[in-house]
Amino acid sequence: MYRITTLICLLWLLQGCVKQTSWEPKDELTRMLIVDAIITDEVKVHQIKLTYPVSQLNQAPEPVAGAGVLISNEDSTWQLIESPVHSGIYNTPPFFFARLPKTYTLLISVEGKVYTAKTTMTPGAVFGELRYARNKDNNLYYVDWVANAFSAEKAAMWELLLDWTKVPGYEQLDSLENHARLLFYTLPTLDVSEVFAPMMESVFFPSGTIITERRYSLIPQHAEFIREMLLETNWTGGLFPVAPANVGTNMSNGAFGYFGACAVTELSLTVIP
Repeated sequence: MYRITTLICLLWLLQGCVKQTSWEPKDELTRMLIVDAIITDEVKVHQIKLTYPVSQLNQAPEPVAGAGVLISNEDSTWQLIESPVHSGIYNTPPFFFARLPKTYTLLISVEGKVYTAKTTMTPGAVFGELRYARNKDNNLYYVDWVANAFSAEKAAMWELLLDWTKVPGYEQLDSLENHARLLFYTLPTLDVSEVFAPMMESVFFPSGTIITERRYSLIPQHAEFIREMLLETNWTGGLFPVAPANVGTNMSNGAFGYFGACAVTELSLTVIP
């Protein structure tokens, strides 16, 4: 009887600590600048994408239009042109490419504020082709191995472009059903959140798929940015999550994102039985 009385008193005390409040979370976000900017040693049009943050999941970000964007090194300066207009996408001239051992500076002017970032580039490297395996349940293939997840010296980002538009039976499908783009990373750290990360959905593709494998070299600062980003995205929700935090950046004046320069090496292969 004494135990029951004690529990009733405890519940009564806990209920007395509850206080109604009319506090509501704010939906408005500070209009901070988000920068998506990677230049490479490829001769082509490079794109810098500027957006504002979103407040809801899967919401399309608002583009930052009308900004002034420059890229420079010790020898030259290139002015980027927004195209299409009001898209927030700023393009370099078609003859632009990054060179070793230059240091590149990104300068962005928008709404009366100036943002800058500096980066360098590390040399590219040759690599062996990826491995794929067949799934017995559907007789399709999936990527089994791309590269070691850890390398103390040579950090890299791996981009896989898969195309099976020329495989019989897949020619007339929507581009989302006969193309895929996958990203993998080799980083100079090995985190427990990475080892016990949630399972990712497998992408299956048929025999005859053409795979273009691209390796992007990463300087240590760029690799650390990617590690922090993965800790907040792909690696969260596992057995050992980390406390949420803002990802680091090399941008100044309160902007987020990263301005990086990468050397790219590439090979292509065709999936065969």
